[in-house]
Amino acid sequence: MGAGHAHPLYRTGASRVHRAPTEVKLVCLVVFVFAVVATPRDMFWPYAVYAVVLLGVWRLADIGLRWMLPRMLIEVPFVVLAVLLPFSEGGARIEAVGMSLSVPGLYAAWGIVVKGTLGVAASLTFAATTRPSALPLALARLGMPATLTPVIVMMLRYTDLLSSEIRRMQIARSARGDSPRMIHQVGAIAKGVGALFLRSYERGERVHLAMASRGFTGTVPEMPGVSGAARATPTQWAIVVSPAVVAVFTSVIAWGTR
Repeated sequence: MGAGHAHPLYRTGASRVHRAPTEVKLVCLVVFVFAVVATPRDMFWPYAVYAVVLLGVWRLADIGLRWMLPRMLIEVPFVVLAVLLPFSEGGARIEAVGMSLSVPGLYAAWGIVVKGTLGVAASLTFAATTRPSALPLALARLGMPATLTPVIVMMLRYTDLLSSEIRRMQIARSARGDSPRMIHQVGAIAKGVGALFLRSYERGERVHLAMASRGFTGTVPEMPGVSGAARATPTQWAIVVSPAVVAVFTSVIAWGTR
């Protein structure tokens, strides 16, 4: 466990969004996503408001579309699923481009695509402006159970290590003549997955013992100036959660005018 490990999604910067307290940004993210999900899917203008809010945050954080868009491709499988809904759903139908499309299916597809896109964009914004090392203290300050906090943080920390381990195993197999596309290599791939699980389990045990030997008791201690920044002030809370407040009011108005 080397110190100073940087997550690939984090963009080094000194913007006001980067400097905002992590626990406040996390609350803002969760509330914003819930407001987006709660918005009626048969309306369009609220999602334009959410998009404008995100663009404003990106401008403050100096995040460009060229960096953001390639990383949003993670939602492609959900988009593919959404494309099929207008053809498979029942209910009223309309004719478009010579095809019979389900109206409820179109609304369902629209809801999946727009809500998923906004949720992924908001999550990437949080990841791009927040150091992973700041998460433990932020979660502890928000009242996350002490047992869950280390689990979540270690999961984030070791995702990259497991990915690197998988790449090394793939290179090793290829160097020995392995061809993953051949059906007879299924057994070797299955054995590799099992070996990766065992290595991960053993690594977790070693890390736990190392942390316990250094006095870790399962809670993240408050060490101002060492392990985290000062607690957020009421003014910081009011400013940083303002995008989430706008999203909540937009969702409420959408339901009221529906």
